[in-house]
Amino acid sequence: MLRLQLFLIRSGAFRLGRPFVSLFSKLSWFLRLAHWISQNKKIPFNDFPTTPDYQKRYKLYQYLIDQFIRDLPTTYIEMGVADGETFHWWLAQLSHPDSRFYGFDTFEGLPEDWGSNKKGSFSNQGAVPVFDDKRYQLYKGLFQETLPRFLKTYSNLQKKIILLDADLYSSTLFTLTSLARHLRTDDILIFDEFFAPQHEFRAWQDFQQAYSTIKLELIAAANNYTFVAFRVI
Repeated sequence: MLRLQLFLIRSGAFRLGRPFVSLFSKLSWFLRLAHWISQNKKIPFNDFPTTPDYQKRYKLYQYLIDQFIRDLPTTYIEMGVADGETFHWWLAQLSHPDSRFYGFDTFEGLPEDWGSNKKGSFSNQGAVPVFDDKRYQLYKGLFQETLPRFLKTYSNLQKKIILLDADLYSSTLFTLTSLARHLRTDDILIFDEFFAPQHEFRAWQDFQQAYSTIKLELIAAANNYTFVAFRVI
């Protein structure tokens, strides 16, 4: 095998395969996702197969509240706030006065291309949403800049719900690795675009391989595994 690799490099024959690299990568990650789904259909909350509808995320959120949160004081962290629709929903639902809410975004759209969505898609034109609630804070900027500063003073005393809605592999993996040492038993991770094989799904797999001591239990899925929730055990 080594000799073949050296031959392909020295001869330049590897260039013949370059047009197919992206296709093979996409196919490989899709097959991994499809296999994972086939092994994880029997979970407490799952609507698969179903007619695609992004509003089904709220049924999953409500299930998590009813089964795991109830009226406990909770820390909610949202990575990828955009216009604040989902952030506002959680503010309204988690009414405990001691709950705290933290959101992160550039509010200027995607920092890089994501599939057919170009850099700058989902922009809020730089405007930071405002909510009629004293329990929240929003951090504007790239995760690589804002999240480390936040974690330096984060007390980590409450149960956490972490919504990963950055879409991109790079942003999602950075968030997971940054938060790894802060994860506690019964914390909940929600992926908002898990069905994207080369992004959130791949980031989750790479994180699990690198942080094998952190055990995540699949507890819910909605909209054909677009939205997926795990509990730290």
